Amino acid sequence: MTTPTHASDALTATAGARSPSPQAPRAGLYTPEERARRDTTKWTLVQGILAPVQFLVMAVSVWLVLRYLQTGEGLAAANISVVVKTFVLYTIMVTGAIWEKVVFGKYLFADAFFWEDVVSMGVIALHTAYLAGLALAWPPRTLMVLALVAYGTYAVNAIQFVLKLRAARLQEAESLRRVATA
Repeated sequence: MTTPTHASDALTATAGARSPSPQAPRAGLYTPEERARRDTTKWTLVQGILAPVQFLVMAVSVWLVLRYLQTGEGLAAANISVVVKTFVLYTIMVTGAIWEKVVFGKYLFADAFFWEDVVSMGVIALHTAYLAGLALAWPPRTLMVLALVAYGTYAVNAIQFVLKLRAARLQEAESLRRVATA
């Protein structure tokens, strides 16, 4: 959902002590075994590529949607852009679920990505509602506002990942520093 500097960074982060399960809190996002699976699966690279692609598609779509709302022109282009964004979202969600299964053993709601997955479900619901509204011929302005709400929710989800990424990088750097000074 952001442009990672390294493919494995697309999903690297820390869960900290806010684990949603009743189990003991995780010290970090990955156990050594999970990190090894993350680093060897092709799905990490797929996620690392799809995240910035989805963001770029959304940026173009936001521009087209806002242009339609301001001028009344370009409805077809705006609709197509939202549909494309929705299918890119579905693709990243399916491949992300596969990635999560490979790394954590669960298709969704692994402790490390629980809240990101929860918000992602809302993002998917809003995008799917847009498709339903398009099929049911809802008023164009209603559809465009719904698209912007979906994109705002997506932005919240992206921020979740960015913050987790940053925390993970800091934690990994600290771990490497401790090993180097030990």
